[in-house]
Amino acid sequence: MERPAAQVKLLLGWMASLADPTRLRILRAIEQQELGVAELCDVLQLPQSTVSRHLKVLADEGWAGSRAQGTTRLYRIAPELDPAAQRLWQVAREQTQAWAAVRQDQLRLGRLLRERRGSTEAFFAGAASQWDRLRDEFYGTAFTAQAMFALLPESSTVADLGCGTGQAAACLAPWVGKVIGVDSSAAMLKAAKSRVEGLSNVELRRGDLTAIPIESATCDAAVLSLVLSYVAEPEAVLKEMARILKPGGRAVVIDLLPHDREDFRRQMGQHVLGFEPDRIRLMMQAAGIDATRFMSLLSGEKVKGPALFLSAGCVAV
Repeated sequence: MERPAAQVKLLLGWMASLADPTRLRILRAIEQQELGVAELCDVLQLPQSTVSRHLKVLADEGWAGSRAQGTTRLYRIAPELDPAAQRLWQVAREQTQAWAAVRQDQLRLGRLLRERRGSTEAFFAGAASQWDRLRDEFYGTAFTAQAMFALLPESSTVADLGCGTGQAAACLAPWVGKVIGVDSSAAMLKAAKSRVEGLSNVELRRGDLTAIPIESATCDAAVLSLVLSYVAEPEAVLKEMARILKPGGRAVVIDLLPHDREDFRRQMGQHVLGFEPDRIRLMMQAAGIDATRFMSLLSGEKVKGPALFLSAGCVAV
């Protein structure tokens, strides 16, 4: 007996909350768009005290939900109405469709939304010339790279070859199943170990890149970032890179484009003055990597080193 009685009480509460033309107009408006009290006052042409009083009734009866945005509270029709309440609201909506007040509300709501869009468009029109600066100033630059990492399959095993201090491994770790960092330098691996501490899916191994300490066909992707310029046998390294990749595995090589800065080469301890695009393609193809993409990478304003390239391909399936 208690359950039917509770249902009747609930129904009567819903009906009472809808038994007011102002509350019906409010619900029609916030069903279409999330609105603040001031905006509802504009749409309904009613004082704030009246709108606030009716919003409280609707919120108390479960018709309206709200969230804070700064100092403003925005209202929207409750996203998960009881099925019985939904049916009741459908009847109320249909019966109020032809109200003159509702048509007027719709016109004012349309004008409000056009003004919102206009203010956004005006902002971007004025900010276009300085948008990059504003975005970097307010949000930084890391989120773009993080969004790109999120495109990687979560189960991937990625080899960071010539991992150095573990910067790439640390960036990749949150987004993939496993990262294997390989480097021949004990000092670099010590720094990498400190950087990836706490990342349980990163494994560091010491080894020569001409004999990578990873089993054949076990990696979904492999990266050689600023590595080939330091090795005496780049062809051998690329063949090892291909060996550890699964069929269809992705290979990414980032390194220097040709330059004439001998002083830079000596300072950085590199073997060569960069790589011609055709040479990289041929070396990757000879290693069994179909180099499908090659592009020059734009450097930042304060970058002092030679320009870089990115070459990407995959091992045949």
